[in-house]
Amino acid sequence: MSNNLYSGFSTKAIHIGQEPDELTGAVTVPLYQTSTYAQQGIGRHKGFEYARTQNPTRFAWEENLAALESGSAAFAFGSGLAAIDAVSKLLKAGDTVVCGDDMYGGTFRLFDKILTRYNINFEIVDMTDIAAVRNAVRGNSARGAAAMIYAETPTNPMMKLCDLREIGAISREFEAIFAVDNTFATPYFQRPLEMGADIVIHSATKYLGGHSDLVSGIVAVSRADIAEKLRFIQNAAGAIPGPFDCWLLLRSVKTMALRMERHAENAMRIANYCAAHPKIHAVHYPGLKSHPQHELAQRQMSGFGGMISIELGSLEAAMKFAESVRVFTLGESLGGVESLVCHPATMTHGSVPLERRLHLGVTDGLVRLSCGIEDADDLLADMEHALAAV
Repeated sequence: MSNNLYSGFSTKAIHIGQEPDELTGAVTVPLYQTSTYAQQGIGRHKGFEYARTQNPTRFAWEENLAALESGSAAFAFGSGLAAIDAVSKLLKAGDTVVCGDDMYGGTFRLFDKILTRYNINFEIVDMTDIAAVRNAVRGNSARGAAAMIYAETPTNPMMKLCDLREIGAISREFEAIFAVDNTFATPYFQRPLEMGADIVIHSATKYLGGHSDLVSGIVAVSRADIAEKLRFIQNAAGAIPGPFDCWLLLRSVKTMALRMERHAENAMRIANYCAAHPKIHAVHYPGLKSHPQHELAQRQMSGFGGMISIELGSLEAAMKFAESVRVFTLGESLGGVESLVCHPATMTHGSVPLERRLHLGVTDGLVRLSCGIEDADDLLADMEHALAAV
């Protein structure tokens, strides 16, 4: 059935790549739990040979996410970091990547501890400073222009934004690939490919999966040349997800619109509560008018998401808060239907050097909240209880 029939996000999420099964009419995509396929003869098959290369359940998930991100193709991987690693394989020795100073600790670890060993250079800049981004991408006579711009927006955990249209224009001027981690915003609230990005990356473990029951990653692209290279990398390196994870993702994405609306609604109520609380020193949430990039968030996002970071002033305060919650759960990850509390300094950003963490604002007193879809009144009561212990 033509994708042109589907214009709304929820309709695309429910239908694209998920037409009724031709054999039985099943309205849910079948789980093709197989490693290999029977062939009619040597060199004669139905387009399926080996499941690392082809799996119908994975193909359905990839087609669906590509449509949701307004991409031409998508490629699924075994984790969000496997997806980032696959994108990094588009680079060659000697290339330079301009990347944001505030990014997920696992991404920083991959770049700083592994990829630098292969003579890939990383120029770290404040992505909120467009002039600094442009200068870094331009490079100098010694190394030339950057090969890639890598950004998160909003960032993890400081909730900083970068102007996707401005940086997209810079990437085109210098012919650099522009890759964006869109995990926090999701395609429901933000679609970077529509604003100049070439690649969008997700830790599908988070909001795309949405139920804290899988680990996966996915990359959507807008350019045919990049799609061809990533298709080869996906097969050659083999960091694919299993079909059951893809089946779970297809199940989850059907309710993404409903979930994201509730995540954002709860987060806004909690952010407003936190902004008025005397024990909270700072609140980082793009939906607040006090956020320094609130106007940019309004321009390039249709909603502000479910992630908030709050500054409690000390490690002792953060520990008391995190150990006193009863509805929120202390744990790594984010984006599930249940609310989570994370301490970035010791959890997600433990691999980032102390001086760098402090420069970014990732202090021992910073706590990150992943606001779930529980009743907001219960979450607010839990915040009140935990803050009373601080």
